[in-house]
Amino acid sequence: MPKGQPSVVPEDGLTTRQRRNRPLVAVHTGVGKGKSTAAFGLALRAWNQGWPIGVFQFVKSAKWKVGEERALRVLGDSGEGGTVDWHKMGEGWSWIQRSTQDEMSSEAAAREGWEQVKRDLAAETYRLLVLDEFAYPIHWGWVDVAEVVSVLHDRPGQQHVVITGRNAPEALIEAADLVTDMSKVKHPMDAGQKGQRGIEW
Repeated sequence: MPKGQPSVVPEDGLTTRQRRNRPLVAVHTGVGKGKSTAAFGLALRAWNQGWPIGVFQFVKSAKWKVGEERALRVLGDSGEGGTVDWHKMGEGWSWIQRSTQDEMSSEAAAREGWEQVKRDLAAETYRLLVLDEFAYPIHWGWVDVAEVVSVLHDRPGQQHVVITGRNAPEALIEAADLVTDMSKVKHPMDAGQKGQRGIEW
């Protein structure tokens, strides 16, 4: 795509502007490093545009400190760009009472996270939703892929959705507008080196 020009212009009746501004579903999958990092990079661009952003972390433990979380929270509170809401399944979703959270299995918590995503999509709460590691609950069968595809297809307004995680189901890949498969060519862990600050978190 030299100079950002598409190689094909479909005969879909849309103007160039209409086609350019269609909301996207992006999927970052594969075994390589960088899936969530790429999604948070998109969140930085969205913040710069002044868009409200919702991040939903479906798998990572609350004990796992994500460097991008602090950066995006600070930016979201700065009043300079868009707002940022960050929700972690590992901490217990912020909208659920603590006693209920303690009784929920990981599967139930993932389903509740998806239910909130559906509510936010219907309400058009965010312009960008980052569903971090959401491919896992779909792959494990905790959340129905057909429902996910249908809800994303029918979402109103101009809402972009980014889903990360290994093993994204084929139906999700087929429905997405942008899919990146992160492959691993080489990783320091192959030589026995553990993750380090500033690189992994």
